[in-house]
Amino acid sequence: MFTNLQKTIENSIQLKGTGLHNGLKVNLCLKPAEANSGILFKRTDVDNTKNIIEASYKNVSSPVLCTKIKNSYGVSVSTIEHLMAAFYGEGIDNVLVEIDAPEVPIMDGSAFDFVEAIRSVGIQEQKYFRKFIKVLKKVEVKDGPRHISIEPLAKDLIIDFEIVYKNPLIRTRRKEFKLSNGDLTSIYNSRTFCVYEDIDQIISQGLAKGGSLENAIVVKENKIVNENGLRHRHEFVGHKILDCLGDLMLSGHRIFGHIKTSRGGHQLTNVLLKEFLSNKSNWEFESFESKQKDTKDGAYLSPIAVNA
Repeated sequence: MFTNLQKTIENSIQLKGTGLHNGLKVNLCLKPAEANSGILFKRTDVDNTKNIIEASYKNVSSPVLCTKIKNSYGVSVSTIEHLMAAFYGEGIDNVLVEIDAPEVPIMDGSAFDFVEAIRSVGIQEQKYFRKFIKVLKKVEVKDGPRHISIEPLAKDLIIDFEIVYKNPLIRTRRKEFKLSNGDLTSIYNSRTFCVYEDIDQIISQGLAKGGSLENAIVVKENKIVNENGLRHRHEFVGHKILDCLGDLMLSGHRIFGHIKTSRGGHQLTNVLLKEFLSNKSNWEFESFESKQKDTKDGAYLSPIAVNA
């Protein structure tokens, strides 16, 4: 999974669907992008001089029930985490995401459709080498019973995730995911979920307008409301790992480190990235090409070119 060269998609990808929270119909177009450009979102329904949003942890805004990024003009795109997880897992470093609405389509509630689309067009290796973020020392963030930490790990990423729910079916579950194992199928296929009793509260916040049993698992007491039940026994915690993977992609690079979290989520992961990356003593870039010219300083790499 950790190859040396940067990658983009071979050809453009067209997708359409519905926003989970705003309920709007949305068209999505993924386009190949030049090396060192990173992941950029382009709102095609917004003024052409203000519509580029860099997929960066620094641009995360109000990460409640989804990850939302916003540029300096206030233009935003939300629910990017499943798409970003597909980019992380499939090894995509550079891509332009054109979108005509303020929310990425939820598809089936997982990353499955995004991954299938990427695989259908193929992946193109580029002439520039990747840099990885190597964790040098442990950093931990706590928020009451919720906590998340990152610590050193050689040339791999491990996400150890624990969920804790009062619901008798979901309960407390924990799973460790190791990226080098190579098979991300169960993570990709894990759908977003909610407890039936929380639906009214979520709707009262103006969210989940596009939610349905076609794109989310609904749990009522000790039963799955969805007709076909779970796709696999670890689907609940698998989806949380999927979200975490997508949020980590906002670091701008793949990470060599061990993530441990209990009751984590979008907001906690973002706080960790800010805390971790703000201090250069916590990390360093690692590259497997000694002759590669270092075009970056210790700061986050800003995109330098993109195919529009």
